[in-house]
Amino acid sequence: MSAYTLTSFFDTDRRVLALAIARMADALGNSFLVIVLPLYVASGIVSGDAFGLSEPMIAGLVLAVFGIASSIAQPFAGRLSDLAGKRRVFVVGGLLVFMASNLGFIWAENYTLLFALRIIQGTAAAFTITASIALVNEVSRMDSRGGNMGVYNSFRLVGFGAGPLLASLIIEGGPYTVPGVKTSVTGFEVTFFIAALAAFVSIVLVLSIVEDPENPETADRRFNLAIRDRSGRNTLDPIFALGIATLVMAACVAMLSTLEPQVNDRLDQSPVLFAIEFVALILTLALVQPFVGRLTDRYGRKAFVVYGLIALVPTTLVQGFVVTPGQMIVARALQGVAGACVFAPALALGGDLADSGASGAQLSVLTVSFGLGIAAGQILAGSVVGYGFFVPFLVGALLALVGATIVHSEVVERPRPMTAPT
Repeated sequence: MSAYTLTSFFDTDRRVLALAIARMADALGNSFLVIVLPLYVASGIVSGDAFGLSEPMIAGLVLAVFGIASSIAQPFAGRLSDLAGKRRVFVVGGLLVFMASNLGFIWAENYTLLFALRIIQGTAAAFTITASIALVNEVSRMDSRGGNMGVYNSFRLVGFGAGPLLASLIIEGGPYTVPGVKTSVTGFEVTFFIAALAAFVSIVLVLSIVEDPENPETADRRFNLAIRDRSGRNTLDPIFALGIATLVMAACVAMLSTLEPQVNDRLDQSPVLFAIEFVALILTLALVQPFVGRLTDRYGRKAFVVYGLIALVPTTLVQGFVVTPGQMIVARALQGVAGACVFAPALALGGDLADSGASGAQLSVLTVSFGLGIAAGQILAGSVVGYGFFVPFLVGALLALVGATIVHSEVVERPRPMTAPT
C-alpha cells in the first residue's frame, strides 16, 4: 500500500463524521419504532376506529406508511434544498420535526393520530435524508467521496441494527419508576423519549460541527430527474440505472426478514439464531463499506458496483439451499460483503455524475430506490415462497444479474483525478 496506508481508510472529513454519527443516532431512534409500534398497537393503549382492519394489518400499515411518505417526499425535498443552496437547515429542520413527533407518540391514543404522526415522520425523514446525503456529496472531493459515503452508511447501519435490540430490552424491562414522579413510566413511553433524545443529539451534532459549503453550487431551475439518458449515448440515465442497482441490492438483502417462520422451521432453530443471521449481514455491511468506499476512490466505482451485483447472485441463491444455521450466517455475511460493494460505491458514483447543485434531487433516486427495494424484497419473498423455499432467492439472484447487466451497459464513469504516487 505504501503511501496509501491503512490510516487513509479512516481519514474522514469531520463534517462527514458528524453527519454520520448524527444519522446513526437518528437511525437508532427510528429503528426503535420498528419493534415498538406493533407492540403499541396490540397493547390496548391505542383505541378508536380501526378502519375495519385487524390489529396486525394496522401495525403493518403504521410501519409502511413512513416509507411511503418518505419515498414520495424525497425527490421534492431534495429539490427544495437544491434550490435553496443550503443543506444544514433542511437536515436540522427534519430532525426537529422527527424529535417532536417521537414525543407525540406518548399521547397518540387513537389510530388516526398514529397514522398522522408516521406520515409526518416520513416527510421529515425525506428532508433529513436527501439534505444529509447531498451535504456529504458536496463536502467530498471526487477522490474521497467513496470513503465518505461508506463511513456515512456504516454509522447509519450501526444505529439501525442496534435499535430493535435496545428497544426490545427496554419494553421488557418496563414499567419504570422515575424519582419525583408518582406514577410509573411504561416501556413504550421510555422508548419514545429515547427516540426523541436521539434526534436531539443529532441536532446538536449537526449544529455544532456541520456547515454548508462556503460556495454552494447553483441549482438549475429544471427538475433534473430522468429515466432516459439525456446525452443520447445510452438508453437509461446513469443515475436511474444506479437506482435500479440499489433497488435490486436492497431487495436481495431484505427477503430473509419476511421468511423468519420458514427459515426457523427449515433450519430447526430458535428466533435468537434468526436474529444473529439477520444481524450478520448488517454488521458486515457496516464494517466493509468504508474500506470498499476508499478503494473506489483509488480504483474507480463502476467495477465495484457491477461485481458486487454479480457476487449477489451466488450469495443470495445459496440461502435457498442451506441446511444449518452456521451456513446461513456465513451466506448472510458474504451477501453483506457483496452488498457493500454496491451501496456506497453507487451513491458515490451518483454523486460524481450528479449535475452541479442538483445532488439533493438526483441522489434521492438512490435513497428512494433503497427504501422501495427493501419493501419489494419483503413482498417478493412472501408472494413466491409458496412455490418452494428456494424460489425467492432464485428470483433475487436473477434480478441481481439483470442489475449487473444494466449498470455495465448504461453507466459511464467520469475521468478520475490523478492519484498520489505510491
